[in-house]
Amino acid sequence: MKALDIKLWRDLRRLRTQAITIAVVVAIGVAGFVGMFSVHESLQSSRDSFYRDNRLADVFATVKRAPLHLRQRLEAIEGVAEVRLDVTMDAQIALPDADAPVTGRFIGLDLAQVHARRQGLNTLSLRNGRWPERGHQLEAVVSDRFATARGLKPGQSVRAILNGQLELVHIVGTAISPEYVFASRGGAPDDQTFGIWWIDHERMVHAADMQGAFNQVSMRLDAGASVPAVKDQADRLLDPFGTLGAVGRDQQLSAKIVSDELAQLKVMGTVLPAIFLAVAMFILNVVISRQVATQRSQIAALKALGYGDGAIAWHYIQLAMVIAGLGALAGLGLSLWIGQLMLGLYDEVFRFNQLAYVTTPWLVAVAAGITAGAAALGTWTAIHAVVRLKPAQAMQPPSPPTYRRTLVERLGLGRFVRTGALMVIRNFERRPLRAAFTVTGIALAVALQISGAFWLDAIAHIVDTQFRLVQQGDVMVSFDRPVPLSVTNDLRRLPGVIDAEPYRTEPVRMHLRGRSEDAAILGLVDDAQLFRVVDEKRGPVALPDGGLVISSLLARSIGARTGDRVEVEFRLWSQTFASVAVVDTVHTMMGKQAFMRLDALNRLSRDGAGAGEAALQVDPQAMPAFWGAVKNAPLINAVFDKAGTMASFNETTSRNMGVFSGILTLFAVAMAVGIVYNAARITLSERAWELASLRVLGMTRAEVSVLLLGQLAVELLVALPIGCVAGWALATLMMRLMSSDSIDFPVVIEPSTYAMAALIVLAAGVVSALMVRRQIDRLDLVAVLKVRE
Repeated sequence: MKALDIKLWRDLRRLRTQAITIAVVVAIGVAGFVGMFSVHESLQSSRDSFYRDNRLADVFATVKRAPLHLRQRLEAIEGVAEVRLDVTMDAQIALPDADAPVTGRFIGLDLAQVHARRQGLNTLSLRNGRWPERGHQLEAVVSDRFATARGLKPGQSVRAILNGQLELVHIVGTAISPEYVFASRGGAPDDQTFGIWWIDHERMVHAADMQGAFNQVSMRLDAGASVPAVKDQADRLLDPFGTLGAVGRDQQLSAKIVSDELAQLKVMGTVLPAIFLAVAMFILNVVISRQVATQRSQIAALKALGYGDGAIAWHYIQLAMVIAGLGALAGLGLSLWIGQLMLGLYDEVFRFNQLAYVTTPWLVAVAAGITAGAAALGTWTAIHAVVRLKPAQAMQPPSPPTYRRTLVERLGLGRFVRTGALMVIRNFERRPLRAAFTVTGIALAVALQISGAFWLDAIAHIVDTQFRLVQQGDVMVSFDRPVPLSVTNDLRRLPGVIDAEPYRTEPVRMHLRGRSEDAAILGLVDDAQLFRVVDEKRGPVALPDGGLVISSLLARSIGARTGDRVEVEFRLWSQTFASVAVVDTVHTMMGKQAFMRLDALNRLSRDGAGAGEAALQVDPQAMPAFWGAVKNAPLINAVFDKAGTMASFNETTSRNMGVFSGILTLFAVAMAVGIVYNAARITLSERAWELASLRVLGMTRAEVSVLLLGQLAVELLVALPIGCVAGWALATLMMRLMSSDSIDFPVVIEPSTYAMAALIVLAAGVVSALMVRRQIDRLDLVAVLKVRE
């Protein structure tokens, strides 16, 4: 073994504790990068395979009712390779183990094609049971996620109201669909209250009264076909029949949610690991700088013996590479645990044919390259000046620093400051860059902790705003067709109903100065209380007598300002055009929406006075009787139970966000320990002679410890408020990077989150300092005082 190799292993053994803490920080950075991107690659690969194998369509459109002979004209659109026409309908379902009914989306299934194994587009994959058969019984396969959440199995039966008729539906199997990887009515997890049901197409047509018609179309395009051009032509064909507008796969609800999640994984896999690797590079720089400074005479001897600058530099780079390499290896193992844990959470949300964790070789290669580059860069900046010295220069001790009075002393305040505090101030002023780096590192640990915990605050804020301020009603019901406003009288007669308010959601396309956007207008009654418009900053907003109030997302999309007149194209029922003034803009966090008074909306659409939904306030004590009456109400095809939805949402998000926040808390603690411990150890090695002299002069161990750890205490206290500000900035950055055109969530961080983050990092710093405190107690005064550096 070469002499430099022997020296390398001796240095590693002597620096083993510091090496371990640095390796832990590197390991977390590598684990975050490899783990997050491996989950991203696994999800993306599973998604792409599922979409390809099950032939997910490229363009989708929903129409009120269109004739089947339109198929030929849709197939004739340039670029369209295949067309699928479906009949779908939402209906309320009474489950045997639940008081409240749930909503099911029933879709017709061509049983002849299914049994012949040629389903065409949006092919289903059977997970359990069998396919439905034609017969007297109405058989169905159910979406696997909904069946799992509700404990439904083949052989069970439920009752559903299909187009006003009570039907007994027999469950014969569960299936997954590329069209409903994430099945939801509005973007939030909804496994408990919303499921997909596939039944015989002929029975579906009869139940929905859609003979010779369809209300949903899917199209597969040729390679290279223009999606916008196909959408425009499809809209022109479907507009006369009332359509919500064609959308590409990128805007289809399920596919968009999966894509947004993949984009968020990329952000987290890039931003957070970069912080850890930057901190690791800084710590390595400081440790190697100190190592080189204490080994100047050894470097001079090696030069005198004929070792070149390159060999000596490579020796120290190797030292850093070994530390970083150990961290990278540990990080790869940690990434496996993190990746599998996160993928398990995603498996509960998304349903693919298969979802397996895979780490691709390129990820390992990139992680190794980044780690090696960071280690080499951090080392080279520490050694490049020393290794260039001539042997005679290197044999001499470094020039002593030029000391001068501190700012406190120059201001004449030195006599008011105790000696120990003055020594701490002097150390700050003489090494300001190192102190700044230490403060920055600790602040980043606080910021990291906040960036993981603030999601729980943001979600709680969203739930509070949406379910307490906006939707003050207990139950929302939808009707299978527009109903007169007098329906509220019938609803108030249901058991337990205290109040009822009708409202209307109308899909439209808005045009302004050459820009168009699909949106929805929500028509609310005057002085609505059960379903209100709430601005994020201003609170509840009263709707004006006339004119349009639009969300900030919609205003941004079409460039609308207060006072503009927008052209509104009604898409579904009346199919009319109208011009209306924008009178206000509100921040509503989710959705491209507009709001009007219900009577004004009905006049604008020119299709009569009616409503499609209603919000109800129900006596909690009368809920069982109320649900019993709703299950027998033929006009109600969908039900939203606020209490049940909130419970399901909170359970899912709290678990998932809790895991994510817990992982980042562990990472933040590891970062804080690594920074504080190494800073304390380096300071101890630099000031060992000084501290030993003070001990000999009569100072106690506690007094000497205060001199050393006082600087760390100040750095910690300075870093905590900076870290809180940095945490807000990091949370804002992540929210900006992960935002979409239909979501505008505010950055909400509770004071308790700031306090908890600061306390966790402070505790980690105190523990690290106490570990170094033991080293002070064990100082060999004679050995330390023998040599003056």
